[in-house]
Amino acid sequence: MALVPCQEGAGWGARQLHSPSATFHFASRTIRLRQDWRRLGVAAVVWDAAVVLCAYLEIGGIDLQDRSVIELGAGTGLLGIVATLLGKGFFFCLLTLTVCLRHMLLYCLGARVTITDRAAALEFLESNVHANLPSELRPRAVVKELTWGKDLGNFTPGSFDFILGADIVYLEETFAELLQTLEHLCSEKTVILLSCRIRYERDHKFLKMLRGRFSVYEVHYDSSKDVHIYKAQKGSCKDDF
Repeated sequence: MALVPCQEGAGWGARQLHSPSATFHFASRTIRLRQDWRRLGVAAVVWDAAVVLCAYLEIGGIDLQDRSVIELGAGTGLLGIVATLLGKGFFFCLLTLTVCLRHMLLYCLGARVTITDRAAALEFLESNVHANLPSELRPRAVVKELTWGKDLGNFTPGSFDFILGADIVYLEETFAELLQTLEHLCSEKTVILLSCRIRYERDHKFLKMLRGRFSVYEVHYDSSKDVHIYKAQKGSCKDDF
């Protein structure tokens, strides 16, 4: 279990954001991510909200095996990488299986994770995903372009079990497109998990907009990082994980 970056120095502030790399430990693996603030800005650094949601997925007993998962605004890819690792099933324990049978179990039991961002961030995102997943899991993680409200025809409506987003609520001009995207991707049973720091009044505005279309509950608060995790679902259902 990991809750903080494994970087030298105090705090998770500007110096860490401008670092060329960040290292974490999740799902019994060390994850080393490239960062590139100068070239891609906020899309190419790891934010606290992603770290908190990764820890929540790992320790919260959420079963991602054989589930279809999509991450919105993935940035460095940390959250999507961790979701893929946590959804890997039990085949790694069966060391006596043949390669073919092991791959069959991977196909049957592994999470199917779609990791999305805008076109400008995809090459950077894909390099991090490829570098941090073992070869047998790479086919289960697909990096794909998604500009909210614009590329929805490339995604089957209501086809995901989980929708994940970390620190994607910060630009008011994107709120309507984000909501449109969430509605398109959701079925009645889809669980949305949004991790964010409430910085401005407009963040509360988005939560109000979200509650107008989904049932929304706060399921976790990390006081050390001031990060909230909200669970949202269509209708009035409140499924347990």
